[in-house]
Amino acid sequence: MCTGKCSKFIAISLYVLAAVSVICNIMLFFPDFDTKFASEDRDGEDRLTEEVKYMGGFIGGGIVVLIPAIHIHLTSSKGCCNNRCGMFLSIGFAAAGVVGALYSLSVAALGLANGPTCFWSNPDNIIPEWGTPFASSNGSYLGDKEMWKWCKIPENVVEFNVALFSTLLVAAAVELVLCAIQMVNGLFGCLCGTCSGKE
Repeated sequence: MCTGKCSKFIAISLYVLAAVSVICNIMLFFPDFDTKFASEDRDGEDRLTEEVKYMGGFIGGGIVVLIPAIHIHLTSSKGCCNNRCGMFLSIGFAAAGVVGALYSLSVAALGLANGPTCFWSNPDNIIPEWGTPFASSNGSYLGDKEMWKWCKIPENVVEFNVALFSTLLVAAAVELVLCAIQMVNGLFGCLCGTCSGKE
């Protein structure tokens, strides 16, 4: 596969992953698909998981990855960027994508480890309160579904957070790999050309 075609494949994959990251991050603002928790949090009450507000999927896995994806796509098109210089620039853009993917990956991993913010109680804490009950569990709650019942409101918030943060984690990991591949591909494209024209 020539470097130009490889760039096109990487760019299209990054578009899809960036869209998935943005959608997941936006959905995390609405646990139980309800807007009231976001509005209460905006009014100063802790109702949303802290890691959601870091916007790892929106900023890191979304916007910061989308910008390199556009340039990487241009290096695969017939035009001003489909040359050695364009491939050289794609290395820098792909490096920026690596940084964005790492940020999204870190936030998603932290969100999974700390668990959601919810109205909770358990046998040791019988008075229900808003908080993050799994923050000190080092992620052990992920393997113990009985603990998930501690969260009363929003309903099914643990499943909701685990599913979306896991999706963000996987998307960011794939983005990271693709951007790293593009850095190598860009180097080869810079040294050997993009396989355009006669090739």
